[in-house]
Amino acid sequence: MKIAIHNWMRAEPLQTTIQRIAEMGYDQIEIQGSPEMYDTAEVKAILEDYEIECWGSVTLMLEQRNLLAKNEAQRKMSIQYVKDIAKMVSDLGGSVISLVPSTVGKIIPEGTPDEDWDNAYNSIKEIYKYTEGEGVKIAIEPINRFETYFINRGDQALVLAEAIGPNCGVCLDTFHMNIEEDNPYEAMKRVGDRLFNFHVADNNRMAPGMGTIDWKKTISTLREIGYNKTISVEFCSPLDRTPANPYPHSIDENPEGLSREQKKFLEDHGSSAVTEEFYSMLTSKSIETLKAHL
Repeated sequence: MKIAIHNWMRAEPLQTTIQRIAEMGYDQIEIQGSPEMYDTAEVKAILEDYEIECWGSVTLMLEQRNLLAKNEAQRKMSIQYVKDIAKMVSDLGGSVISLVPSTVGKIIPEGTPDEDWDNAYNSIKEIYKYTEGEGVKIAIEPINRFETYFINRGDQALVLAEAIGPNCGVCLDTFHMNIEEDNPYEAMKRVGDRLFNFHVADNNRMAPGMGTIDWKKTISTLREIGYNKTISVEFCSPLDRTPANPYPHSIDENPEGLSREQKKFLEDHGSSAVTEEFYSMLTSKSIETLKAHL
């Protein structure tokens, strides 16, 4: 298995991130789902310079992005956004999009269960037809009930993925599983060969190894189900703004280059822009923990 990491936790030039992860022994990057930010030819050249691969991307379903929306124009805009991500990933030689169907932070439904299902199915089916042409797979990601009312568990994502087609699977995330699954390891087994991506953070959403998740058992379960793709680090560190903060130099008070989307995503997740020192520690701790069990 290879190890990847996202790049939306810290606002810095992409080359800085790629240089850091290359030096720490990462294999791949899961690039931020903001295709308008990147010139793919330039990004590809940087990746080649540091011998880092693009594994894929994650949709940032913020504000009006919602594949379940009752409003047709809103759904069309959201579909095009995901297609743009697919094009970016394809151009970078990547493999997979981790797709959250509904707006992150939206926990009150607009429609009935049948309406939500139909809108999700029809939207993703249209995206799927496009990704098939780009050679990119879709991995539907369940996230916890406090971030979405739709698709919280692996079983739900699996049913939707099977309805879409053979190159649509599931992305499980250890942080979300820790909240929603009665048994994360059995959930992984039920998804089985439809597991197309695997996100890792500890139970407190810090770096792997900084909480209570059993990483030895997690990785052995991946091996048991035949998952030999990528483990993608996706911590989103909760930050303490009180005198009890164990990491007093963790918050970057004057971040440079922080996009509006990054800022909103971090704030919505109880986090903030972090300092380079803190980010480097989390990045290093993640790969150190995972490699110990690979």
